[in-house]
Amino acid sequence: MELDPLYILKKYWGYDQFRSIQKEIIDHVLDGRDTIALLPTGGGKSICFQIPALVNEGICLVISPLIALMKDQVQNLNQRGINAVAIYSGMSYKEIDRTFDNCLYGNVKLLYLSPERLQTDMALARIERMKVNLIAVDEAHCISQWGYDFRPNYLKIAGLREILPDVPMIALTATATPEVVKDIRTRLKMKTDKLHQISFTRSNLAYMVLKESDKRNRLISILQKIGGTSIVYVSSRRMCKEVALFLQSKKISADFYHAGLEKNERSDKQDAWLKGSSRVMVATNAFGMGIDHPQVRSVIHLSPPPSLEAYFQEAGRGGRDGKKSFAVLMYDDKDVAFLEEQFEQSFPPLKEIKQVYQALGSFFNIAVGIQPLESFDFDLSLFCSRYGFGPMKVLAALRVMEENAYVFTTEAVFVPSKLAIIVEKTVLYDFLLKHAELGDILRALMRLYQGISEMEVNIDEFKLARFVGKSKQELMQNLHFLHKSGLIQFTPSKESPQIGYLKPRVAVENFVIDQTIYNFLKERRRFMLDCVKHYIFTNECRSILLVDYFGEKLQQKCGICDVCISEKKLIQKSVRELQIRDKLKEKFGSKNQWALNDLMNTFSFSDRKLATDILQQWSEEELIHKTDQWVTYRTQTD
Repeated sequence: MELDPLYILKKYWGYDQFRSIQKEIIDHVLDGRDTIALLPTGGGKSICFQIPALVNEGICLVISPLIALMKDQVQNLNQRGINAVAIYSGMSYKEIDRTFDNCLYGNVKLLYLSPERLQTDMALARIERMKVNLIAVDEAHCISQWGYDFRPNYLKIAGLREILPDVPMIALTATATPEVVKDIRTRLKMKTDKLHQISFTRSNLAYMVLKESDKRNRLISILQKIGGTSIVYVSSRRMCKEVALFLQSKKISADFYHAGLEKNERSDKQDAWLKGSSRVMVATNAFGMGIDHPQVRSVIHLSPPPSLEAYFQEAGRGGRDGKKSFAVLMYDDKDVAFLEEQFEQSFPPLKEIKQVYQALGSFFNIAVGIQPLESFDFDLSLFCSRYGFGPMKVLAALRVMEENAYVFTTEAVFVPSKLAIIVEKTVLYDFLLKHAELGDILRALMRLYQGISEMEVNIDEFKLARFVGKSKQELMQNLHFLHKSGLIQFTPSKESPQIGYLKPRVAVENFVIDQTIYNFLKERRRFMLDCVKHYIFTNECRSILLVDYFGEKLQQKCGICDVCISEKKLIQKSVRELQIRDKLKEKFGSKNQWALNDLMNTFSFSDRKLATDILQQWSEEELIHKTDQWVTYRTQTD
């Protein structure tokens, strides 16, 4: 009974039945077969590997490039009573070693790994000794050069086949073109031709594209007209706050979110939005991954995204409850020019890439021939100011380095504060006789964090500050004082992007890139940009265009996108125009001359403009003679 997938779904997630094709995918995995699952945003991909991991004896390896999402999934699983852990960039060697040991000797059911971890001898040696029941590759499109987010580290995943030849693999992604699916199958050496796929069609989602110079006031108009919960995507962190404050000034409840905010602040903002305390979330693309809010009535982009894959994922966060929702994309001429500029800057010449690579080695103080085992925090602003580079140039150079397997990069990684009490209780007692005001902190540490006197543990400064009734700033000052006094070992929390080396640093004259790959990726991204521009300027049904991009054919137009609505209005206008022409001919058939006002009064108010236009056209064609007061039909004898 306990091995039944539905029982596990009910026990840990509280659901009585699976959604869509989840059960079909899970059964395929439990049969021990390789599986490719293509489920759009909100389709419930994680359930498809988490439940098989719990059904079978052993541990599931989950490969994911999104550290924030990885950590959220581990936290959610732990809260459900499922033993899951993660290893990612930013962890110390000791932490990684301890986590691998827990996987070998503890009852861990899911181990989440960032792809670069698979290239370490430690990881491969430990994994070979584990009883692995499944390999799950999340965001599997990252393995394909045809995809919008190619990551060379994903190419190493297939190496697991050599040490785990009989373990089934499931590859999951939300967005993939037919070329990408084919690449996933080939590069992961998957023994399956079957593709489990949910249709990309979102019949309740109305896609709209608006050319708009005054975007913010148009945004107000849209939000007032549509109502309900909304996500507004912008292109920069600065704009997040500016647009949110603008909405607040117009009495619209709004907040903002981006990766530069502290972890707790991001979490509080996200929770407030999910609970309805704030109606609109203005955000960069850092917001939304892994968030399931079913009642989003509008997703509004104030500028075009870099690819249709990115747009489809972000727009797809609207209307998950099946009710009508709107995906609105605004643009102006400057936006299109900026997309072109971004594209050109994304492929810098080799000379500039070498300059950044050399500066990176100096920045981290890494000698030629050395490959550090751990990754580094990367402060982009400091790096740019120190070496005189522009941010776009650095980011583009790093991407090329990553594509050529020199380095890997990650999004900002939150590393919690670590603390250990490193003195005997007698020394602690003597210290408290002189500093009684710090007694509450030390007693709280020992009460809240078991084992803190024997080893380093993670602590939550916010939780600790609330517990002892202090502000976070005051608590931090006290902890630094205790550290300097030699009572504790304290490492404050940090959150920053990570950079690690995939091979020893080479001398700049030996730095080379694969020009074939470079040219291929440039052509591919040119194609993606052209597809975005085609989507903006198309006269086709937008739903048909989007699903066609992902290899699916719609049998009929959606009827609710802006193109379909405009087409309907045009058809309705044409039909009405024919009806008005017939009525005018009928009037002139009964009477050759009419007072203009009398003739117009035979039409409804809404039809008079169209009737006037037709009379003007007939006048220019000399079918009628028209003055300000009279209209006379010209007969053939006139």
